[in-house]
Amino acid sequence: MAALSPNLIAAAFPLMKLMPARYILDRAAADGALKTGMRIVETTSGTFGMALALLAAARGYRLTLVSASSLIDVKYRARLDGLGAQLIITEDHDSNGDQLERLRRLENIRREEPDCFWPRQYDNPGNALAYARLAEQLLRTVGEIDCLVGCVGSGGSLCGTGMFLRGVFPHLVVIAVDTHHSVLFGQPSGKRLLRGLGNSILPGNLRHDLVDEVHWVGAYPAFNEARRLLREHGIFQGPTSAAAALVGRWAASARPGARVAIIMPDEGHRYAETVFDDAWLASLPGWPCLFPSEPRELTTIEPASETDWTRFMWARRSLDQIVHPEFKNEGLSD
Repeated sequence: MAALSPNLIAAAFPLMKLMPARYILDRAAADGALKTGMRIVETTSGTFGMALALLAAARGYRLTLVSASSLIDVKYRARLDGLGAQLIITEDHDSNGDQLERLRRLENIRREEPDCFWPRQYDNPGNALAYARLAEQLLRTVGEIDCLVGCVGSGGSLCGTGMFLRGVFPHLVVIAVDTHHSVLFGQPSGKRLLRGLGNSILPGNLRHDLVDEVHWVGAYPAFNEARRLLREHGIFQGPTSAAAALVGRWAASARPGARVAIIMPDEGHRYAETVFDDAWLASLPGWPCLFPSEPRELTTIEPASETDWTRFMWARRSLDQIVHPEFKNEGLSD
């Protein structure tokens, strides 16, 4: 736990996805669905795959991970190789994560080896249930929490933690952090420079009706915030964590009497040669730029540029109620 201001605390993880990975594998082993020596297969953008690789190495499972060329760098792949994971990389020409092709490749593996175990991180309820431990730790550390801020990829961390905390604090405001050109909250899919959040498919673990407001953070503000966290707080977290921190800092400032908690899912080591490298940043078109100090309010959902930060009042509605407002009185849900 890291106190960033008098009313802002961050749960800063080295590798947050160890929590759901351990929970899902423990439940599968207890149910007999996963036995020593079996193969685990999963599609991953990196962090859940790394968590599975650590656990598979320790527990004697074989592991095959499917990812996209835009998501896995050379050093990260070397770490997975060192843990004995088999890695299948799809060519991601559009830089949007290539999730549909990854799922097709995973299904081919499952047809060839029907008795393998698929954790299904996007749709497995265990993903969200695992965050009861984080909710408990926040309660013990902070006490009453008025606002929870977290990034959304699979939906597990924010929706799981938010679900448990709202059971204790019904007034809890849940703020979801996404990035532009992610389909999670109604934007069209497209190229995304900021990784570790967002998605090109809708995961079953994302509960739109838990969310009070959505912020879409571009890569440039997130990169700048990651460097500010290191410079001003000595906190070395990746740009996904930084996107949550940026929104959380604004939320705490806008709500001076409220206690705000943010979820920061991973450390910055993976980005040492990109986000934390001056030469790499200087190679980006338009860097440096004027970074927004607050989000731009939206009345309709629309994509923006990598320099932008936008906000939309979701008001605990379903995706259909937002995307198809003509049906808003017909009780549609996700």
